[in-house]
Amino acid sequence: MTKIKICGIKTLPDALAAINAGADYLGFNFYPKSVRFIEKVTCTEITSVLKKKYPQIKLVGVFVNSSVEEVKNILEACSLDLAQLHGDETPEMLESLNGKAFKAIRLSTSISVDESVHPFLSVECPALLVDAAVKGVYGGSGVTADWFAAAELAKKYPLLLAGGLTPENVADAVRQVRPWGVDTASGVESAPGEKDAAKMTAFVKAILDIRDSESA
Repeated sequence: MTKIKICGIKTLPDALAAINAGADYLGFNFYPKSVRFIEKVTCTEITSVLKKKYPQIKLVGVFVNSSVEEVKNILEACSLDLAQLHGDETPEMLESLNGKAFKAIRLSTSISVDESVHPFLSVECPALLVDAAVKGVYGGSGVTADWFAAAELAKKYPLLLAGGLTPENVADAVRQVRPWGVDTASGVESAPGEKDAAKMTAFVKAILDIRDSESA
């Protein structure tokens, strides 16, 4: 079954609404320039509740060009399961996080997909995240990724598909790309950084409806 990650969680009510909607993974953004940025102390308050009540939910920290030391510190302090490296991090940095991280790749038609991806493959699931290539933006742009290129990668690796996914287009994305999982942030918000419970529920339902239709 397609895994579902809802990213950019900033409050406990939004986290609980995402879990109630059916999310498997929750993302917390530690990039200070993002509208979805969360302070470490706030994240710790949220995750301390989630770890007790919903230990099955995977918690992910999103980082952009942070140091290895900072990433490790936040992972431990906030009881996070994985780090999502969404900046210009090196393969060496990914490796230094000892299987607790995966890299976000912004697909561009100007480079070979395999050449750009291979050095960044994680041994864990997901092996990588695919996002849209938007100049000067590290994710959360609302722009759709290159689904054709993503589908080719998804044949080889457990891929987490991001980039402009909404309740309206996620079913098409899953059918076309066949990813290991999908990741949404702006697509399920009522305002930047504010999650919408109805949109999150609709997003998950769109994915579940695919499973039901294909198993019928």
